This record gives sequence, structure tokens and C-alpha cells, in this order.
Amino acid sequence: MARMMFALSLGFAGVVLATQIARADPQCGPREVVLAALADRYGETRRSLGLAGPTQVMETFANDDTGTWTITLTMPDGVTCMVASGQGYQTIDEALPARGTPI
Repeated sequence: MARMMFALSLGFAGVVLATQIARADPQCGPREVVLAALADRYGETRRSLGLAGPTQVMETFANDDTGTWTITLTMPDGVTCMVASGQGYQTIDEALPARGTPI
């Protein structure tokens, strides 16, 4: 299960990075400016975070009322890029399957 989660994490990081590369004009800037824009324009707050490789931080922001969400990637130099966004965000609180149980 741990290997599967690790593989899924690497796959997710790859998707995020591919999305960033595929965008012709990624929206990047100082972390404080990007987070203020997400809060002011969309009312989004941070919901989760994780490491994307050894030096980058991935965060998810969302607004429960509107359902909008944004995934950001912050580099070691403090530059944050919005790499994906969408609608229909839902918080899911469900138990994970027991270790060794097929999904």
C-alpha cells in the first residue's frame, strides 16, 4: 500500500508539473501576492499541502460556497504558480481501506 501511495504521489506531481509546462502563460508571482489574489478574488482558503519533489510545495485552495479550487506550486525561491483550477470542489471525509485491502 505504501508503494502504491508513493507511486500515486509521484504520478500526481507529474500531472501538476505537466500542467504547468503545458500552460503557455502560467500565473506566477510572489507567494503573498498569489495567496492574496486567491483570497480576494475567489474567497479560497488553503485546504491541503504536500511536497512535490524534494524542494517544491503543492497546495490546494478552495471555496466551499462557490466550489472553486486552485492548485499552486511554490518554488524554493518563494515564487508561487497557479498550475490548475476548476469548479465543483467537495470535501470528502472517508476512512481509508485497511492496510492490505485491495481498492
